[in-house]
Amino acid sequence: MLITTPNLTKPDESYARLIATHDGLDEAESHALNARLILILMNHIGNDAVLAEAMDLARNPKKGAA
Repeated sequence: MLITTPNLTKPDESYARLIATHDGLDEAESHALNARLILILMNHIGNDAVLAEAMDLARNPKKGAA
């Protein structure tokens, strides 16, 4: 089951690191970085049902709203 409640141990630091990772990249490079990061994390998760749920929620964010 997909975890949708806050679950990052250091959310501010994680966000800052993500933004810093994009520093100096043009739009195409930034999109490519995002795609690589997503594929790396998808591989780490490894559970097709969780990935399908996450993709559905990303495409339709109102589904996650209660």
